[in-house]
Amino acid sequence: MHVTIEPGILYFGTPVVLISTVNEDGSFNLAPMSSAFWLGWRCVLGLAATSKTPQNMLRTGECVLNLPSAALAGMVDRLALTTGSDPVPEGKRQRGYRHERDKFGLSGFTAIPSETVRAPRVRECPVQLEAVVEAVHGLAQDDDVLRARTKLIEVRIQRVHVDQSIVMDGEPNRVDPDKWHPLIMSFQEFYGLGPKLRPSQLGTIPETQYRGPDIERARGVNRALAAE
Repeated sequence: MHVTIEPGILYFGTPVVLISTVNEDGSFNLAPMSSAFWLGWRCVLGLAATSKTPQNMLRTGECVLNLPSAALAGMVDRLALTTGSDPVPEGKRQRGYRHERDKFGLSGFTAIPSETVRAPRVRECPVQLEAVVEAVHGLAQDDDVLRARTKLIEVRIQRVHVDQSIVMDGEPNRVDPDKWHPLIMSFQEFYGLGPKLRPSQLGTIPETQYRGPDIERARGVNRALAAE
């Protein structure tokens, strides 16, 4: 039997993403989020407009999307209720957030160099995706308040790094979903994936048939960071 309810949020479950960016002074910011969806080598990120992460992304035009495994939930949780913004935006202050300058030090994660962007990768995350900002899209165009609160930022992936332990045997360009155990956020709580329920008919389609032009674009990016 269904009932009609009015939940404050509709976060039914998506993978956690740790977004690393570069601050104005060259230091690094690290922020967890889960409002993201993927199409090919593109990702759309829904972020609070007053947060440090979208401000850094729009200023520098880049970031790294680090995907933690379920085993890293404790380290990710150390970043909860922290922000790189100083002063703390009023909306976050009311929710109990505090300013934290050294997010890597607080969480225990390790920053390592990227190949195509200046934002760092997170060593402990099994998946690290170097990305550049491609566009900012509108949301809630019919509501001035909601539109001002949120940024929908489209990024294009330039380099994919994955831990060898999650690569599919005999398929060097595929992640094995039986080996990859992402950290999931559902209604503000952490979860992991359970075992595969059954084979999917979509799984009969070779992944190579989905390869798009962004992969060729990524190959053209210099593997070494350009010196300024």
